[in-house]
Amino acid sequence: MAKTASQALGTPQEKLLDASGQVALVVGASLFVALCARISIPLPFTPVPLTVQNFGVLLVGLLLGSRKGFAALVLYLAEGAAGLPVFSISTVGLHGIGQILGPTGGFLMAYPLVAFLAGYLLEHGRKSFARAAIAALAAEILLFAGGLTWLYVYTHSLAKAASFGLYWFVAAEVLKVMAAAAVASRFRRSQ
Repeated sequence: MAKTASQALGTPQEKLLDASGQVALVVGASLFVALCARISIPLPFTPVPLTVQNFGVLLVGLLLGSRKGFAALVLYLAEGAAGLPVFSISTVGLHGIGQILGPTGGFLMAYPLVAFLAGYLLEHGRKSFARAAIAALAAEILLFAGGLTWLYVYTHSLAKAASFGLYWFVAAEVLKVMAAAAVASRFRRSQ
């Protein structure tokens, strides 16, 4: 495995510079997901909005890898829990920790694991579009398992949970998976 110049030289200043760059990458990724969350369409028949946030989570995981993707999404949740306006606008008027515990909380709490899984699956294989698409699809399945489980607990009805959090989103999620896989495979191949 090739080392970067700062890793090869190894002075304390160079190691600090490399660590600072990694922290900046994680912070930037959390802000990217926050920007994606601002692109949101509230749907009148469900408390779950249609948002580009899931695309951002997938892309962060695929591009940053499992550990940095996980760290970026933990930071994102911490920013939201602290009250920063990083989540998509709640259709039921919740903010901060209330939004994490609200109807969309299962999706939000799954984000770090989703980014980890997408990154992990892409890290351990050829960096192709097919591999990225499979990694993103597996991560989406995990995302919806978390989101639908939370909605089931929230509504006490599997049918209502699926109606609120699945049926209306399938087509958009397929597009998000394909777009994230295309960007990630293109970017990873150019490195």
